[in-house]
Amino acid sequence: MHAPAPEVPLSSPRPASRVKRWVIGVLLLVAVFAGLVAVKAGQIVAMIKAGETFVPPPESVTSAQAESFGWQGTRSAVGTVIALRGVTLSAELPGVVNDIRFDSGASVKKGQVLVQLDTSSELAQLAGAEADAELSRLNRDRAEKLNAQGANTQSDLDAVRARATQAAATVAHLKSLIAKKTIRAPFEGRVGIRQVELGQLVSPGNPIVSLQSTSPALVEFQLPQQALAQVKQGQKVRLRVDVFPGESWEGDLTTINPEVEMSSRNVRMRATVPNADGRLLPGMFASVEVLSDASEPVVAIPATAVLFAPYGDSVFTLAEGKDAAGKTALLARQQFVRLGERRGDYVAVTSGLKPGQTVVSSGVFKLKNGAAVVVNNALAPPVEAAPQPVNP
Repeated sequence: MHAPAPEVPLSSPRPASRVKRWVIGVLLLVAVFAGLVAVKAGQIVAMIKAGETFVPPPESVTSAQAESFGWQGTRSAVGTVIALRGVTLSAELPGVVNDIRFDSGASVKKGQVLVQLDTSSELAQLAGAEADAELSRLNRDRAEKLNAQGANTQSDLDAVRARATQAAATVAHLKSLIAKKTIRAPFEGRVGIRQVELGQLVSPGNPIVSLQSTSPALVEFQLPQQALAQVKQGQKVRLRVDVFPGESWEGDLTTINPEVEMSSRNVRMRATVPNADGRLLPGMFASVEVLSDASEPVVAIPATAVLFAPYGDSVFTLAEGKDAAGKTALLARQQFVRLGERRGDYVAVTSGLKPGQTVVSSGVFKLKNGAAVVVNNALAPPVEAAPQPVNP
């Protein structure tokens, strides 16, 4: 008998074949990754080359020319309208309001009776005092005749004279009390809202009504001490108030305070402005301009053309040149300037710009030095030295 043959397994994986498959898979992944890297690197290189040759499109801006103006020098300030004369009338003596002879807001004349307090007690006393004064006067006259004839002594005559003087003083005192209970307008002006009623008992110092004289009007304002070299009494002053936009009043600088306030180093000034129509009321806020006697030439540009920055203000001037692609184009060149006074939509340039130069008037915030631009003034806003806003 033959011995049985040994059993052979149906399949047995070989370690070498498995490793080979892993190596082939890794190589395929590396190849795919390398291909992706190559593609992306090619795209990046292409983008870099395109960026190097890319020329941004020109920016659309508006332009204006630097103009030479003859500006009249001004000093601006804010002020307050005050009355030429203004008081709050009150009673000097206590009493009951017996009569009111004015309407609130009316115009009154100097010396016009406004309020009459009750004076019945004083009038009754005055009648007796006047009778006593008349008797004392007659006794004095008779005593003087008798003294001339030597019928009485000098002491008798002196006593009679003193009595007559005392009686006359009593009459004058009562008339003064009656006058003090008659409230009159001390000057011509316009009264405010009355603060008393008929039958009301008023005490000394109680306000009765405000009286203001507003023609002409006064405006008080302050200027820094440096302005003392340019302003003087008699200079013209222009006044504007927000209540009446588009209108102005002109007057004269009448008072310059002889001292400088230590806290602010400002000088108080006062101007007189005609106010025949009475539209300028005490307490109004006002914009004041002190006008110089002569005008000075300045170079001015629209204020929108200035690029304000902490390191210095600048503008963009326009001139032809070569852009990044080597083509002829209109280029914006940044130029630093020094600014002066601002008036309306214009601002004065003291240095850095000459008359006739063209500057970018709007759109400066999106420009850089050497940027190509296209000028389109079709929608450029108007530029005025004295703009008048229109309320919708």
